[in-house]
Amino acid sequence: MVDPVTMTAISMLVGPIVSDLAKGALEDYVKDFFIDRIEGAATLAQKPFAQSAVKEALKEFATLFAGELVKAGLHQKEIKPFVEPLKAFVRDKNVRQVLGAAFSARCLQVDGATLAERWKQVKYGQRADWKQKGTPQWWRNRFPEAFDGKPLPYLPAGFDWLQLGEAYRQKVRDIVRDDAELRGVLDSQNLDRMADATIAGSPIAAEFDLEKYREGLLEQYDDLDLDSLSAGIGEDDRRLTVRDVFVPQMARTCQEYLPRDYELPKDVQARLREQGEMAQALAEAEVERYQRAYVEQYPRSILEIIEGDRYPYIVVLGDPGSGKSTLLKYLALRWAKLSPQERVSAPLPLLVELRKYVQNKEEKECGNFLEFIESGSGWVGHLPKHILHDELKRGRGIVLFDGLDEVFDPQRRSQVIAQIHDFTQDYPNVKTIVTSRVIGYQQQRLKKANFHHVMLQDFTPEQVAEFIRRWHELAYRDGRKKAATRERLEKAIAQSRAIRELAANPLLLTMMAILNRNQELPRNRTKLYEEASKVLLYRWDMEGKVKLAHEKLDPDIFDEALKQKICRAIAYRMQLGAQGLQGNIIPREELREAISECLTGVVGNQATVFAKLIIEQLRQRDFILCRLGGHNEDYFGFVHRTFLEYFCGWAFVWQFEKERSIELEDLKTEVFGKHWQDESWHEVLRLIAGMLDGKFVGEMVEFLLGQMCEPAFNPNRRLKKESFLNLLLAADCVAEVKINRYAINSVAATLLERLKAIRVGTKSTRCWMERRPRYAPNR
Repeated sequence: MVDPVTMTAISMLVGPIVSDLAKGALEDYVKDFFIDRIEGAATLAQKPFAQSAVKEALKEFATLFAGELVKAGLHQKEIKPFVEPLKAFVRDKNVRQVLGAAFSARCLQVDGATLAERWKQVKYGQRADWKQKGTPQWWRNRFPEAFDGKPLPYLPAGFDWLQLGEAYRQKVRDIVRDDAELRGVLDSQNLDRMADATIAGSPIAAEFDLEKYREGLLEQYDDLDLDSLSAGIGEDDRRLTVRDVFVPQMARTCQEYLPRDYELPKDVQARLREQGEMAQALAEAEVERYQRAYVEQYPRSILEIIEGDRYPYIVVLGDPGSGKSTLLKYLALRWAKLSPQERVSAPLPLLVELRKYVQNKEEKECGNFLEFIESGSGWVGHLPKHILHDELKRGRGIVLFDGLDEVFDPQRRSQVIAQIHDFTQDYPNVKTIVTSRVIGYQQQRLKKANFHHVMLQDFTPEQVAEFIRRWHELAYRDGRKKAATRERLEKAIAQSRAIRELAANPLLLTMMAILNRNQELPRNRTKLYEEASKVLLYRWDMEGKVKLAHEKLDPDIFDEALKQKICRAIAYRMQLGAQGLQGNIIPREELREAISECLTGVVGNQATVFAKLIIEQLRQRDFILCRLGGHNEDYFGFVHRTFLEYFCGWAFVWQFEKERSIELEDLKTEVFGKHWQDESWHEVLRLIAGMLDGKFVGEMVEFLLGQMCEPAFNPNRRLKKESFLNLLLAADCVAEVKINRYAINSVAATLLERLKAIRVGTKSTRCWMERRPRYAPNR
């Protein structure tokens, strides 16, 4: 029973929200609630029963919101300041649509991730009378909150959007159940028809063993697969599941413009167009326009996109480790975790791993998707295809095709794409989702088949924080250990830009959580990358032993040191290519040569044979290197640019310190000298500084101080950073030194004086540069 103090706090927040809605444009609000889910939403918005249902839903939402504040430890006086912010929040159009989605019978989860993101974005308290045309920009800059509003207040640490969303969904279910008129409208829109047909005696209940299928899904997909990431690290205290730690990613639509296509080298773009794997080239102005439109669009939760009725066929694209497969597993597992009553009315998820499907097809075990589901050896629970055909014809199901990029043979991949297209034509009312890595993806075929393309985005800081909270809440029984390890990981991410960038990738964030279990994450970036590469390179050992042993090579020879040597050689080859580090791409033949050179002293004249075997391992599923695609020539690249930069920097340091194949002068003139003006190289140069002894870094910094930059100005006639790029890079290199720091004291002091001179020269840095266009290294 809720105590009186809590009830007072809740009513303090709920009352103003409901009364504010009654005064406002209620019809417009109701229309936004149902706009994407009910035909004729504008007419429905005029109906008293619909208005009443929306007001009741908002009342429940505000009540649950206040309850979360109370559970997080806030008192009455601390809750009152949330009244105006919550009013602004529920007036936001994106928030209305998320809350309205709960009225759909297909909604299995309210999109808490979007609600959390919108809380960070919505502003309130702006003065309308100040928003006048002609107001000077400097005045707007001086009083930004008066013109644009101020951000919503921070929520307490214990506030759980996902739990709030689930409780709200259940409340909306009760509202719909108790309102006969609203339920009749929803039934007429075919939102509850499938549930009614199933409960009335659909063949599913009689001939589909849904309980066995549910158990198969849980057995195969529920546990979080950490085997390939946790070698030698130790075991978690408790079992982790996909559904428990899954945080929905945000996504942007990329139907007209696939960003990664235009990041590939020009010659590769041309070859892919010739092979039909890439759209025809856009004019430069069009590329810029599409780039701008892509970046400026507001990301939406991938669950919101999938569960909406706007796109029946969707291709989910993403980088390796971005969570594509985990997303589809989560969708299937969410159905498996429903109550028996909810499961019979929810769409039946059919998760088809395309790699397994193609293997079954090659072994003549099946000829199409339905036969694979009925009898394929890679399927979790067999379902009769004749009954399944009838159910799919009725539109009862959601089909999840995972890993189009894992069908490596171009001809077979083309056949699979054709079969997916045929499937959507045979079952046009079934929601169909396909996942693929973005690089090498053939967009045109499925685009012509009316598939809508979306790109998964990196985790936001809020999503990173939510993942860390869930991971530690579930992984540890010991409360003190839980708090200590969580604080340690959060601190490491907050203090290091490089670690924050890695944490934006779900796979790499998981890897950090594992590394953090028994040790503090290295503050030294080079040490962190070394530890991360050890974990990821372990997959080579697990996946490579079978084939290597088959070729009578002692698996122990293929150890960590050799694998790191191979990665250094590949990165070094890449930076020598025409595109340099910007390309992150190496043709198969050059990759084979680089690996062969590393193996020559190990396996003698069999180096070429083993290099081919190692490349085949890379084709399977690795998180260091990945295949980029191409029909006649295959291309490979590092999964994450961070590892390209790390191994490239390590390659130069190895040549300088271990092999003695380059001298200090070569490092200064050939590495720093050639690349200090290219910002794509700056991370590599900084990593080199972090690996070298301070006395050597001092000479690099002195070299940079002697370089000349041309003065450059922006349209406001202010000096750009390009005018002192050498000093900025030198400062970064000094900051990276971890070995023998005292050796750079003198040159660091000189650098500091030069940086101070930029700030205090005269009234403007521009004048300082014009008066001193050239300067001596020791000035």
